[in-house]
Amino acid sequence: MYQRIPTILLFTLFLFSCDKKNKYSELSVVPIIPQPAYVESGRGVFELTKNSIIYVDTATPEWLSVAEALAEKIRPSTGFAMNISVAQQPTLSGIRLTLVNEPELATEGYHLDITEKFVTVSANTAQGAFRAIQTIRQLLPTSIELTSRQDMSWKVPAGVIRDFPSYAYRGAMLDVARHFFSVNEVKRFIDLISLYKMNYLHLHLSDDQGWRIEIKSWPNLTLHGGKTEVGGGEGGYYSQEQYKEIIKYAQERYITIVPEIDMPGHINSALASYGELNGGTIVPKEGRLPIDANANKILDGKSKPTELYTGVEVGWSTLRLEKEATFRFVEDVIREISAITPGPYFHIGGDEAQVTKKEDYVQFINRFQQIVKANGKTMMGWEEIAQGEIGNNTIVQHWNLPKYAMMAVEKGSKLLMSPAKKAYLDMSYDSTSSFGLHWAAFIEVDSAYSWNPATYVDGISKENIIGIEAPLWSETISNMDEVEYLLFPRLPGYAEIGWSQETGRNWEEYKVRLGKHAPRFKAMNIDFYRSKLVPWTN
Repeated sequence: MYQRIPTILLFTLFLFSCDKKNKYSELSVVPIIPQPAYVESGRGVFELTKNSIIYVDTATPEWLSVAEALAEKIRPSTGFAMNISVAQQPTLSGIRLTLVNEPELATEGYHLDITEKFVTVSANTAQGAFRAIQTIRQLLPTSIELTSRQDMSWKVPAGVIRDFPSYAYRGAMLDVARHFFSVNEVKRFIDLISLYKMNYLHLHLSDDQGWRIEIKSWPNLTLHGGKTEVGGGEGGYYSQEQYKEIIKYAQERYITIVPEIDMPGHINSALASYGELNGGTIVPKEGRLPIDANANKILDGKSKPTELYTGVEVGWSTLRLEKEATFRFVEDVIREISAITPGPYFHIGGDEAQVTKKEDYVQFINRFQQIVKANGKTMMGWEEIAQGEIGNNTIVQHWNLPKYAMMAVEKGSKLLMSPAKKAYLDMSYDSTSSFGLHWAAFIEVDSAYSWNPATYVDGISKENIIGIEAPLWSETISNMDEVEYLLFPRLPGYAEIGWSQETGRNWEEYKVRLGKHAPRFKAMNIDFYRSKLVPWTN
Protein backbone atom coordinates (compact mmCIF):
# COMPACT_ATOMS: atom_id res chain seq x y z
CA MET A 1 0.00 0.00 0.00
CA TYR A 2 1.15 3.54 -0.64
CA GLN A 3 -0.20 7.05 -0.38
CA ARG A 4 -0.59 8.96 -3.65
CA ILE A 5 1.18 12.35 -3.60
CA PRO A 6 -0.92 15.18 -5.12
CA THR A 7 0.30 16.42 -8.50
CA ILE A 8 0.82 19.97 -7.24
CA LEU A 9 3.05 18.65 -4.44
CA LEU A 10 5.07 16.55 -6.86
CA PHE A 11 5.55 19.63 -9.04
CA THR A 12 6.73 21.69 -6.06
CA LEU A 13 9.11 18.93 -4.94
CA PHE A 14 10.45 18.69 -8.49
CA LEU A 15 11.19 22.40 -8.63
CA PHE A 16 12.76 22.33 -5.19
CA SER A 17 15.04 19.49 -6.22
CA CYS A 18 16.01 21.42 -9.33
CA ASP A 19 16.89 24.41 -7.18
CA LYS A 20 19.05 22.20 -4.97
CA LYS A 21 20.94 21.00 -8.04
CA ASN A 22 21.11 24.36 -9.80
CA LYS A 23 22.53 26.65 -7.17
CA TYR A 24 25.65 28.34 -8.49
CA SER A 25 28.70 28.96 -6.34
CA GLU A 26 30.14 31.57 -8.70
CA LEU A 27 28.41 34.53 -10.31
CA SER A 28 30.18 34.02 -13.63
CA VAL A 29 28.51 30.64 -14.23
CA VAL A 30 24.90 31.70 -13.52
CA PRO A 31 23.02 31.23 -16.85
CA ILE A 32 21.76 34.80 -17.27
CA ILE A 33 19.78 35.65 -20.43
CA PRO A 34 20.42 38.09 -22.04
CA GLN A 35 24.15 37.72 -21.39
CA PRO A 36 25.39 40.78 -19.43
CA ALA A 37 28.16 42.97 -20.83
CA TYR A 38 30.47 42.25 -17.88
CA VAL A 39 30.40 39.69 -15.06
CA GLU A 40 33.04 39.13 -12.38
CA SER A 41 32.76 36.61 -9.56
CA GLY A 42 33.46 37.63 -5.97
CA ARG A 43 33.83 35.84 -2.66
CA GLY A 44 30.96 34.58 -0.56
CA VAL A 45 27.22 34.80 -1.08
CA PHE A 46 24.38 37.16 -0.30
CA GLU A 47 21.44 35.50 1.40
CA LEU A 48 17.93 36.91 1.34
CA THR A 49 16.25 36.39 4.75
CA LYS A 50 13.07 37.36 6.55
CA ASN A 51 14.92 40.42 7.90
CA SER A 52 16.07 41.67 4.51
CA ILE A 53 14.94 45.14 3.48
CA ILE A 54 14.68 46.87 0.13
CA TYR A 55 16.32 50.29 0.37
CA VAL A 56 15.73 53.20 -2.01
CA ASP A 57 17.87 56.32 -1.82
CA THR A 58 15.54 58.32 -4.10
CA ALA A 59 12.03 58.74 -2.75
CA THR A 60 10.35 59.44 -6.08
CA PRO A 61 7.17 57.57 -7.05
CA GLU A 62 8.93 55.91 -9.98
CA TRP A 63 11.81 54.51 -7.92
CA LEU A 64 9.46 53.45 -5.14
CA SER A 65 7.34 51.68 -7.75
CA VAL A 66 10.38 49.71 -8.94
CA ALA A 67 11.16 48.77 -5.35
CA GLU A 68 7.59 47.57 -4.87
CA ALA A 69 7.79 45.54 -8.10
CA LEU A 70 10.86 43.77 -6.69
CA ALA A 71 9.15 43.16 -3.36
CA GLU A 72 6.03 41.77 -5.07
CA LYS A 73 8.17 39.28 -6.97
CA ILE A 74 10.01 38.11 -3.84
CA ARG A 75 7.20 37.94 -1.25
CA PRO A 76 5.02 35.04 -2.48
CA SER A 77 7.71 32.35 -2.74
CA THR A 78 9.84 33.44 0.21
CA GLY A 79 7.11 34.52 2.62
CA PHE A 80 9.33 37.46 3.61
CA ALA A 81 7.85 40.89 4.35
CA MET A 82 10.42 42.69 2.18
CA ASN A 83 9.72 46.09 3.67
CA ILE A 84 10.77 49.13 1.68
CA SER A 85 12.78 51.89 3.32
CA VAL A 86 14.06 55.22 2.02
CA ALA A 87 17.63 55.51 3.27
CA GLN A 88 20.95 56.90 2.09
CA GLN A 89 23.10 54.80 4.44
CA PRO A 90 21.33 51.50 5.27
CA THR A 91 22.61 49.33 8.07
CA LEU A 92 20.63 46.09 7.93
CA SER A 93 21.23 43.60 5.12
CA GLY A 94 19.14 43.87 1.98
CA ILE A 95 18.82 45.08 -1.59
CA ARG A 96 19.70 48.69 -2.35
CA LEU A 97 18.41 50.73 -5.30
CA THR A 98 20.63 53.75 -5.88
CA LEU A 99 20.51 56.62 -8.35
CA VAL A 100 23.80 57.42 -10.07
CA ASN A 101 25.02 59.44 -13.04
CA GLU A 102 27.17 57.21 -15.22
CA PRO A 103 27.00 58.01 -18.97
CA GLU A 104 27.95 54.46 -20.01
CA LEU A 105 24.80 53.07 -18.38
CA ALA A 106 22.58 55.51 -20.30
CA THR A 107 18.81 54.96 -19.83
CA GLU A 108 18.53 51.19 -19.42
CA GLY A 109 21.92 50.12 -18.09
CA TYR A 110 22.68 49.11 -14.52
CA HIS A 111 25.50 48.07 -12.21
CA LEU A 112 25.06 45.24 -9.70
CA ASP A 113 27.45 44.91 -6.77
CA ILE A 114 26.76 41.79 -4.72
CA THR A 115 28.40 41.32 -1.33
CA GLU A 116 27.55 39.20 1.69
CA LYS A 117 25.53 42.09 3.15
CA PHE A 118 24.01 43.90 0.18
CA VAL A 119 22.87 43.56 -3.39
CA THR A 120 23.37 47.10 -4.65
CA VAL A 121 21.67 48.21 -7.85
CA SER A 122 23.06 51.39 -9.38
CA ALA A 123 21.31 53.00 -12.34
CA ASN A 124 20.78 56.39 -13.95
CA THR A 125 17.03 55.82 -14.17
CA ALA A 126 14.28 53.78 -12.58
CA GLN A 127 14.04 51.95 -15.90
CA GLY A 128 17.66 50.81 -15.53
CA ALA A 129 16.88 49.62 -12.01
CA PHE A 130 13.90 47.67 -13.34
CA ARG A 131 16.13 45.92 -15.89
CA ALA A 132 18.46 45.00 -13.02
CA ILE A 133 15.53 43.41 -11.17
CA GLN A 134 15.09 40.98 -14.07
CA THR A 135 18.69 39.92 -13.62
CA ILE A 136 18.23 39.53 -9.86
CA ARG A 137 15.28 37.21 -10.56
CA GLN A 138 17.59 34.97 -12.58
CA LEU A 139 20.31 35.07 -9.90
CA LEU A 140 17.90 33.80 -7.26
CA PRO A 141 16.79 30.15 -7.25
CA THR A 142 14.16 29.20 -9.82
CA SER A 143 11.50 28.88 -7.12
CA ILE A 144 11.40 32.67 -6.83
CA GLU A 145 8.92 32.45 -9.73
CA LEU A 146 6.44 30.35 -7.77
CA THR A 147 3.41 31.91 -6.12
CA SER A 148 3.37 29.75 -2.97
CA ARG A 149 5.79 29.86 -0.05
CA GLN A 150 8.86 27.62 -0.38
CA ASP A 151 10.90 26.44 2.60
CA MET A 152 14.44 26.91 1.34
CA SER A 153 17.42 29.28 1.32
CA TRP A 154 17.66 32.19 -1.11
CA LYS A 155 21.30 32.76 -1.98
CA VAL A 156 23.07 34.76 -4.67
CA PRO A 157 26.81 34.40 -5.36
CA ALA A 158 28.87 37.55 -4.78
CA GLY A 159 30.40 39.59 -7.58
CA VAL A 160 29.83 42.42 -10.01
CA ILE A 161 27.61 42.74 -13.08
CA ARG A 162 27.73 45.75 -15.38
CA ASP A 163 25.19 45.74 -18.15
CA PHE A 164 23.58 47.87 -20.85
CA PRO A 165 21.78 47.15 -24.14
CA SER A 166 23.27 46.94 -27.60
CA TYR A 167 20.09 48.20 -29.33
CA ALA A 168 17.58 50.78 -28.08
CA TYR A 169 14.59 48.89 -29.53
CA ARG A 170 14.06 45.27 -28.51
CA GLY A 171 10.55 44.11 -29.13
CA ALA A 172 7.97 41.51 -29.96
CA MET A 173 4.73 41.81 -31.92
CA LEU A 174 1.44 40.14 -31.09
CA ASP A 175 -1.19 39.81 -33.81
CA VAL A 176 -4.53 40.24 -32.05
CA ALA A 177 -6.40 40.72 -35.35
CA ARG A 178 -6.31 37.22 -36.89
CA HIS A 179 -7.20 35.80 -33.48
CA PHE A 180 -8.24 38.03 -30.61
CA PHE A 181 -6.43 37.89 -27.26
CA SER A 182 -7.94 39.31 -24.08
CA VAL A 183 -6.51 42.06 -21.90
CA ASN A 184 -5.24 39.49 -19.39
CA GLU A 185 -3.62 37.45 -22.14
CA VAL A 186 -1.81 40.54 -23.44
CA LYS A 187 -0.66 41.25 -19.87
CA ARG A 188 0.73 37.72 -19.67
CA PHE A 189 2.59 38.37 -22.94
CA ILE A 190 4.01 41.59 -21.46
CA ASP A 191 5.20 39.75 -18.35
CA LEU A 192 6.99 37.14 -20.44
CA ILE A 193 8.86 39.60 -22.65
CA SER A 194 9.76 41.92 -19.76
CA LEU A 195 11.63 39.13 -17.96
CA TYR A 196 14.14 39.13 -20.81
CA LYS A 197 14.51 42.93 -20.88
CA MET A 198 12.48 43.58 -24.02
CA ASN A 199 11.11 47.12 -24.11
CA TYR A 200 8.57 47.34 -26.97
CA LEU A 201 5.31 45.54 -27.67
CA HIS A 202 3.89 46.04 -31.16
CA LEU A 203 0.15 45.28 -31.26
CA HIS A 204 -1.26 44.41 -34.70
CA LEU A 205 -4.71 45.84 -34.04
CA SER A 206 -6.45 45.47 -37.40
CA ASP A 207 -6.50 43.21 -40.40
CA ASP A 208 -8.93 41.66 -42.86
CA GLN A 209 -10.25 39.31 -40.17
CA GLY A 210 -10.91 41.75 -37.35
CA TRP A 211 -10.74 45.30 -35.99
CA ARG A 212 -9.63 45.28 -32.35
CA ILE A 213 -9.50 48.87 -31.05
CA GLU A 214 -12.49 51.10 -30.33
CA ILE A 215 -12.69 54.21 -32.52
CA LYS A 216 -15.41 56.40 -31.06
CA SER A 217 -15.99 58.39 -34.24
CA TRP A 218 -16.38 55.13 -36.22
CA PRO A 219 -18.08 52.76 -33.72
CA ASN A 220 -19.04 50.07 -36.22
CA LEU A 221 -15.38 49.21 -36.72
CA THR A 222 -15.50 47.16 -33.54
CA LEU A 223 -19.22 46.53 -33.19
CA HIS A 224 -19.29 44.81 -36.57
CA GLY A 225 -15.69 44.54 -37.80
CA GLY A 226 -14.48 43.13 -34.48
CA LYS A 227 -16.92 40.27 -34.08
CA THR A 228 -15.09 37.51 -35.89
CA GLU A 229 -11.62 36.04 -36.47
CA VAL A 230 -9.79 33.36 -38.46
CA GLY A 231 -11.88 30.21 -38.46
CA GLY A 232 -15.08 32.03 -37.53
CA GLY A 233 -14.61 32.53 -33.79
CA GLU A 234 -16.39 35.32 -31.94
CA GLY A 235 -13.47 37.76 -32.13
CA GLY A 236 -13.50 40.70 -29.77
CA TYR A 237 -12.00 44.14 -29.27
CA TYR A 238 -10.50 46.50 -26.71
CA SER A 239 -12.42 49.53 -25.57
CA GLN A 240 -10.25 52.60 -25.31
CA GLU A 241 -10.29 52.18 -21.53
CA GLN A 242 -9.06 48.60 -21.87
CA TYR A 243 -6.35 49.73 -24.27
CA LYS A 244 -5.25 52.34 -21.70
CA GLU A 245 -5.18 49.57 -19.09
CA ILE A 246 -2.80 47.57 -21.30
CA ILE A 247 -0.62 50.64 -21.81
CA LYS A 248 -0.44 51.33 -18.07
CA TYR A 249 0.46 47.71 -17.34
CA ALA A 250 3.20 47.86 -19.98
CA GLN A 251 4.52 51.20 -18.68
CA GLU A 252 4.90 49.76 -15.19
CA ARG A 253 7.25 47.20 -16.78
CA TYR A 254 8.99 49.79 -18.96
CA ILE A 255 7.53 48.46 -22.17
CA THR A 256 6.29 50.87 -24.84
CA ILE A 257 3.20 49.96 -26.84
CA VAL A 258 3.37 50.45 -30.62
CA PRO A 259 -0.15 50.38 -32.13
CA GLU A 260 -0.57 49.21 -35.72
CA ILE A 261 -3.50 49.90 -38.02
CA ASP A 262 -2.68 48.14 -41.29
CA MET A 263 -3.39 50.32 -44.35
CA PRO A 264 -4.08 50.67 -47.26
CA GLY A 265 -4.33 46.87 -47.58
CA HIS A 266 -5.29 44.28 -44.95
CA ILE A 267 -8.34 46.47 -44.40
CA ASN A 268 -11.43 44.32 -44.97
CA SER A 269 -12.68 44.58 -41.38
CA ALA A 270 -13.09 48.33 -41.97
CA LEU A 271 -14.63 47.86 -45.43
CA ALA A 272 -17.13 45.42 -43.93
CA SER A 273 -18.03 47.97 -41.26
CA TYR A 274 -18.52 50.99 -43.52
CA GLY A 275 -19.59 50.67 -47.13
CA GLU A 276 -18.56 54.27 -47.84
CA LEU A 277 -14.92 53.12 -47.59
CA ASN A 278 -15.34 50.30 -50.09
CA GLY A 279 -14.55 50.82 -53.75
CA GLY A 280 -15.38 47.40 -55.08
CA THR A 281 -13.43 44.90 -52.99
CA ILE A 282 -14.90 41.41 -53.20
CA VAL A 283 -14.16 39.10 -50.28
CA PRO A 284 -12.42 35.96 -51.60
CA LYS A 285 -13.64 32.47 -51.11
CA GLU A 286 -11.07 30.47 -49.21
CA GLY A 287 -8.15 29.54 -51.44
CA ARG A 288 -9.03 31.86 -54.34
CA LEU A 289 -8.22 35.54 -54.65
CA PRO A 290 -10.83 37.51 -56.67
CA ILE A 291 -8.24 39.75 -58.26
CA ASP A 292 -6.30 40.03 -61.44
CA ALA A 293 -2.86 40.39 -59.90
CA ASN A 294 -1.16 41.13 -63.22
CA ALA A 295 -3.53 43.95 -64.06
CA ASN A 296 -3.26 45.18 -60.46
CA LYS A 297 -6.94 45.98 -60.14
CA ILE A 298 -9.98 44.94 -58.16
CA LEU A 299 -12.94 43.28 -59.78
CA ASP A 300 -15.97 45.47 -60.29
CA GLY A 301 -18.21 46.04 -57.31
CA LYS A 302 -20.33 48.64 -55.57
CA SER A 303 -19.64 50.86 -52.59
CA LYS A 304 -21.39 48.72 -50.07
CA PRO A 305 -20.02 46.88 -47.04
CA THR A 306 -18.04 43.77 -47.82
CA GLU A 307 -18.65 40.50 -46.05
CA LEU A 308 -16.68 39.71 -42.91
CA TYR A 309 -13.71 37.46 -43.62
CA THR A 310 -12.46 34.47 -41.63
CA GLY A 311 -9.84 33.04 -44.00
CA VAL A 312 -6.10 33.61 -44.23
CA GLU A 313 -5.51 34.92 -47.77
CA VAL A 314 -3.68 38.25 -48.02
CA GLY A 315 -3.32 41.04 -50.54
CA TRP A 316 -6.87 41.41 -51.83
CA SER A 317 -8.35 44.38 -49.90
CA THR A 318 -7.58 48.08 -50.18
CA LEU A 319 -8.68 51.57 -49.30
CA ARG A 320 -9.49 53.80 -52.27
CA LEU A 321 -7.52 56.99 -52.77
CA GLU A 322 -10.35 58.74 -54.61
CA LYS A 323 -13.03 58.05 -51.97
CA GLU A 324 -14.02 61.16 -50.01
CA ALA A 325 -14.44 59.15 -46.80
CA THR A 326 -11.01 57.50 -46.90
CA PHE A 327 -8.88 60.19 -45.34
CA ARG A 328 -11.58 61.30 -42.96
CA PHE A 329 -11.46 57.71 -41.70
CA VAL A 330 -7.65 57.59 -41.62
CA GLU A 331 -7.33 60.92 -39.83
CA ASP A 332 -9.90 59.97 -37.19
CA VAL A 333 -8.32 56.58 -36.52
CA ILE A 334 -4.78 57.93 -36.21
CA ARG A 335 -5.95 60.89 -34.10
CA GLU A 336 -7.94 58.81 -31.60
CA ILE A 337 -5.30 56.13 -31.12
CA SER A 338 -2.43 58.63 -30.95
CA ALA A 339 -4.26 60.61 -28.27
CA ILE A 340 -4.30 57.61 -25.90
CA THR A 341 -0.88 56.18 -26.82
CA PRO A 342 2.05 57.81 -24.99
CA GLY A 343 4.77 56.06 -27.00
CA PRO A 344 6.57 57.76 -29.92
CA TYR A 345 5.50 55.43 -32.75
CA PHE A 346 2.40 54.82 -34.84
CA HIS A 347 2.63 51.81 -37.18
CA ILE A 348 0.60 52.15 -40.38
CA GLY A 349 1.27 48.67 -41.75
CA GLY A 350 1.66 49.22 -45.48
CA ASP A 351 2.52 45.64 -46.41
CA GLU A 352 1.13 43.35 -49.10
CA ALA A 353 -1.03 46.02 -50.74
CA GLN A 354 -1.14 43.93 -53.90
CA VAL A 355 -4.32 45.39 -55.37
CA THR A 356 -3.52 49.02 -54.63
CA LYS A 357 -2.25 50.82 -57.72
CA LYS A 358 1.45 51.64 -57.37
CA GLU A 359 0.96 55.38 -57.82
CA ASP A 360 -1.92 55.34 -55.34
CA TYR A 361 0.15 53.38 -52.84
CA VAL A 362 2.92 55.98 -52.86
CA GLN A 363 0.38 58.76 -52.32
CA PHE A 364 -1.18 56.81 -49.46
CA ILE A 365 2.18 56.45 -47.69
CA ASN A 366 2.97 60.12 -48.16
CA ARG A 367 -0.39 61.16 -46.72
CA PHE A 368 -0.15 58.67 -43.84
CA GLN A 369 3.24 60.11 -42.94
CA GLN A 370 1.85 63.65 -42.81
CA ILE A 371 -1.12 62.61 -40.66
CA VAL A 372 1.01 60.62 -38.23
CA LYS A 373 3.44 63.54 -37.86
CA ALA A 374 0.55 65.98 -37.33
CA ASN A 375 -0.52 63.81 -34.39
CA GLY A 376 2.89 64.00 -32.75
CA LYS A 377 4.10 60.51 -33.65
CA THR A 378 6.86 58.96 -35.73
CA MET A 379 5.52 56.77 -38.52
CA MET A 380 6.58 53.16 -38.62
CA GLY A 381 5.63 50.69 -41.34
CA TRP A 382 6.52 47.44 -43.01
CA GLU A 383 9.33 47.63 -45.57
CA GLU A 384 7.13 48.37 -48.58
CA ILE A 385 6.63 51.93 -47.30
CA ALA A 386 10.18 52.66 -48.47
CA GLN A 387 8.58 53.31 -51.86
CA GLY A 388 7.06 56.51 -50.49
CA GLU A 389 8.68 59.88 -49.87
CA ILE A 390 9.97 58.85 -46.47
CA GLY A 391 12.90 60.32 -44.59
CA ASN A 392 14.80 60.30 -41.34
CA ASN A 393 11.60 60.68 -39.29
CA THR A 394 10.18 57.34 -40.45
CA ILE A 395 11.06 53.81 -39.27
CA VAL A 396 10.97 51.00 -41.83
CA GLN A 397 10.45 47.45 -40.57
CA HIS A 398 12.43 45.01 -42.72
CA TRP A 399 10.75 41.63 -43.08
CA ASN A 400 11.44 40.23 -46.56
CA LEU A 401 13.19 41.99 -49.46
CA PRO A 402 16.67 43.54 -49.08
CA LYS A 403 15.90 46.04 -51.86
CA TYR A 404 13.38 47.82 -49.65
CA ALA A 405 15.81 47.90 -46.73
CA MET A 406 18.43 49.54 -48.95
CA MET A 407 15.85 51.92 -50.40
CA ALA A 408 14.88 53.02 -46.89
CA VAL A 409 18.45 53.62 -45.78
CA GLU A 410 19.23 55.56 -48.96
CA LYS A 411 16.30 57.85 -48.11
CA GLY A 412 17.62 58.42 -44.60
CA SER A 413 15.26 56.15 -42.66
CA LYS A 414 16.26 53.81 -39.86
CA LEU A 415 15.44 50.11 -39.92
CA LEU A 416 13.76 47.80 -37.44
CA MET A 417 14.99 44.29 -38.21
CA SER A 418 12.38 41.50 -38.39
CA PRO A 419 13.50 39.17 -41.19
CA ALA A 420 10.82 36.52 -41.67
CA LYS A 421 13.37 33.75 -42.25
CA LYS A 422 14.92 34.36 -38.83
CA ALA A 423 12.64 36.41 -36.58
CA TYR A 424 9.03 35.44 -37.36
CA LEU A 425 7.74 33.64 -34.29
CA ASP A 426 4.82 32.18 -36.22
CA MET A 427 7.17 30.03 -38.30
CA SER A 428 7.16 26.36 -37.26
CA TYR A 429 10.23 24.89 -35.62
CA ASP A 430 10.24 21.94 -38.00
CA SER A 431 7.88 19.73 -39.98
CA THR A 432 6.56 18.10 -36.79
CA SER A 433 5.57 21.36 -35.04
CA SER A 434 2.03 21.52 -33.74
CA PHE A 435 1.49 25.16 -34.67
CA GLY A 436 2.80 27.77 -37.04
CA LEU A 437 3.48 28.14 -40.76
CA HIS A 438 6.61 27.65 -42.84
CA TRP A 439 6.22 29.82 -45.95
CA ALA A 440 9.40 31.73 -44.99
CA ALA A 441 11.34 28.91 -43.31
CA PHE A 442 11.35 26.37 -40.54
CA ILE A 443 13.01 28.26 -37.68
CA GLU A 444 14.57 25.99 -35.09
CA VAL A 445 15.99 27.51 -31.92
CA ASP A 446 19.55 27.60 -33.27
CA SER A 447 18.49 29.39 -36.47
CA ALA A 448 16.47 31.93 -34.48
CA TYR A 449 19.58 32.78 -32.46
CA SER A 450 22.33 32.54 -35.06
CA TRP A 451 22.08 35.79 -37.01
CA ASN A 452 23.25 39.35 -36.63
CA PRO A 453 20.95 42.27 -37.45
CA ALA A 454 23.95 44.43 -38.36
CA THR A 455 25.21 42.06 -41.05
CA TYR A 456 22.00 40.37 -42.21
CA VAL A 457 21.49 42.62 -45.26
CA ASP A 458 24.49 43.49 -47.41
CA GLY A 459 25.15 47.20 -47.29
CA ILE A 460 23.27 47.69 -44.00
CA SER A 461 25.23 48.33 -40.80
CA LYS A 462 24.39 48.78 -37.14
CA GLU A 463 24.22 52.56 -37.48
CA ASN A 464 21.24 52.11 -39.83
CA ILE A 465 19.29 49.98 -37.32
CA ILE A 466 17.25 50.94 -34.25
CA GLY A 467 16.83 47.33 -33.11
CA ILE A 468 15.10 43.99 -33.49
CA GLU A 469 11.50 42.83 -33.28
CA ALA A 470 10.12 39.29 -33.33
CA PRO A 471 6.57 39.26 -34.79
CA LEU A 472 4.03 36.61 -33.82
CA TRP A 473 1.24 36.36 -36.39
CA SER A 474 -1.79 34.45 -35.19
CA GLU A 475 -3.32 32.58 -38.14
CA THR A 476 -2.68 29.21 -36.47
CA ILE A 477 -2.91 30.09 -32.76
CA SER A 478 -5.87 31.10 -30.63
CA ASN A 479 -4.86 30.79 -26.95
CA MET A 480 -1.90 31.49 -24.68
CA ASP A 481 -0.67 27.91 -24.54
CA GLU A 482 -0.20 28.04 -28.29
CA VAL A 483 1.34 31.52 -28.10
CA GLU A 484 3.86 30.32 -25.52
CA TYR A 485 4.74 27.25 -27.58
CA LEU A 486 5.85 29.46 -30.47
CA LEU A 487 7.33 32.12 -28.19
CA PHE A 488 9.51 29.83 -26.10
CA PRO A 489 12.31 29.00 -26.25
CA ARG A 490 13.03 31.37 -29.16
CA LEU A 491 12.11 34.61 -27.36
CA PRO A 492 15.12 34.63 -24.97
CA GLY A 493 17.42 34.33 -27.99
CA TYR A 494 15.83 37.31 -29.75
CA ALA A 495 16.13 39.26 -26.50
CA GLU A 496 19.82 38.41 -26.30
CA ILE A 497 20.43 39.47 -29.91
CA GLY A 498 18.89 42.84 -29.09
CA TRP A 499 20.49 43.37 -25.68
CA SER A 500 23.88 41.65 -25.51
CA GLN A 501 27.13 42.66 -27.13
CA GLU A 502 27.99 40.95 -30.42
CA THR A 503 31.48 39.87 -29.29
CA GLY A 504 31.59 36.28 -28.11
CA ARG A 505 27.97 35.48 -28.93
CA ASN A 506 27.70 31.90 -30.17
CA TRP A 507 25.12 29.13 -30.24
CA GLU A 508 27.19 26.42 -28.57
CA GLU A 509 27.62 28.49 -25.41
CA TYR A 510 24.12 29.98 -25.49
CA LYS A 511 22.26 26.66 -25.81
CA VAL A 512 23.73 25.50 -22.49
CA ARG A 513 22.50 28.64 -20.73
CA LEU A 514 19.12 28.30 -22.41
CA GLY A 515 18.78 24.68 -21.33
CA LYS A 516 19.17 25.70 -17.70
CA HIS A 517 16.10 27.93 -18.00
CA ALA A 518 13.74 24.96 -18.36
CA PRO A 519 12.95 24.82 -14.60
CA ARG A 520 12.23 28.56 -14.72
CA PHE A 521 9.87 28.09 -17.66
CA LYS A 522 8.09 25.38 -15.70
CA ALA A 523 7.87 27.48 -12.55
CA MET A 524 6.22 30.21 -14.63
CA ASN A 525 3.85 27.67 -16.26
CA ILE A 526 5.24 28.41 -19.72
CA ASP A 527 4.25 25.82 -22.31
CA PHE A 528 7.52 25.68 -24.23
CA TYR A 529 8.85 23.61 -27.12
CA ARG A 530 11.53 21.16 -25.96
CA SER A 531 13.89 21.40 -28.90
CA LYS A 532 16.21 18.43 -29.27
CA LEU A 533 19.01 20.88 -30.05
CA VAL A 534 19.04 22.20 -26.48
CA PRO A 535 20.49 20.29 -23.49
CA TRP A 536 17.56 20.92 -21.18
CA THR A 537 17.94 20.72 -17.41
CA ASN A 538 15.15 18.54 -16.01
